[in-house]
Amino acid sequence: MNIDHEMLVGFAKSYGLFYLLGLSILVLVYSFWPSNKKPFDHAAKSIIEDEDRPWK
Repeated sequence: MNIDHEMLVGFAKSYGLFYLLGLSILVLVYSFWPSNKKPFDHAAKSIIEDEDRPWK
């Protein structure tokens, strides 16, 4: 079996596609997992609670 440039490029493109699809699915599952709701809600509210005030 002779490995040439075109074969490597095709393998890299298909591997990269499946790698990015899998990574995207893992990120979505992690972000919508029910046990992660509390830390995400805290992070969202902490930005609003610690708002900077103008100088008086």
